[in-house]
Amino acid sequence: MGAQPNEQMLAKRGGICYRLRMSDTYNPPQVPLDVLHADHQILIVNKPSGLLSVPGKGAHMSDCLMARILGAFPEALLIHRLDRDTSGVMVFALTPHAQKHIGQQFEKRRTKKTYVARIWGRLEERTGTVDQPIIVDWENRPLQKICHETGRAAQTDWRVLRYDETGTRVRLYPHTGRSHQLRVHMLFLGHPIIGDPLYATGEARDAPRLMLHSENLKFRHPDGGAGVSFTAKCPF
Repeated sequence: MGAQPNEQMLAKRGGICYRLRMSDTYNPPQVPLDVLHADHQILIVNKPSGLLSVPGKGAHMSDCLMARILGAFPEALLIHRLDRDTSGVMVFALTPHAQKHIGQQFEKRRTKKTYVARIWGRLEERTGTVDQPIIVDWENRPLQKICHETGRAAQTDWRVLRYDETGTRVRLYPHTGRSHQLRVHMLFLGHPIIGDPLYATGEARDAPRLMLHSENLKFRHPDGGAGVSFTAKCPF
């Protein structure tokens, strides 16, 4: 996937050049809002890949999932985010109580998140855990990096689902929620997520989208505390 003029810039780290998408190329998908569930407290949606969760910097990056949701649910409140290129389940609050209740569950790591990804190459081990601290790579923002001196604790469990000609389909279970955590942890294993515009290089980068999807989210409902689970089918 070659760089297009005025569309990408290069960052260099460890002798490797990473192509970063310029913000002026933001072209979010124009698709209907995919509501998975709505009640008096919460709203569950399936975010498409390529759409920001919240507005970016500049008027050209104002279109986002939050803005689209507010058009249909003016009372909606943000709880968490997904990366622009990641698709899948997100929860929004419809009351301040729900925002606080579920927000505390995220903060205290009481939610359970499951992702599906296609990673480059064959990951021989069938299951495992990556326990590597992550911090922003200030010289190459928005890249993140593993750093044992200043990084924040980050853990991801993984399980192989199946293999294909060029990669491995895995299910990922993050225990923490660091920025780019799954992308950085798969890169650490030597198997970047296919289609990743930030961390994949060469053929691994040649895909129509980032092959990372938030498949399932479990938490306790703010009205009564019963456990609830929401799933969005993986589109790739």
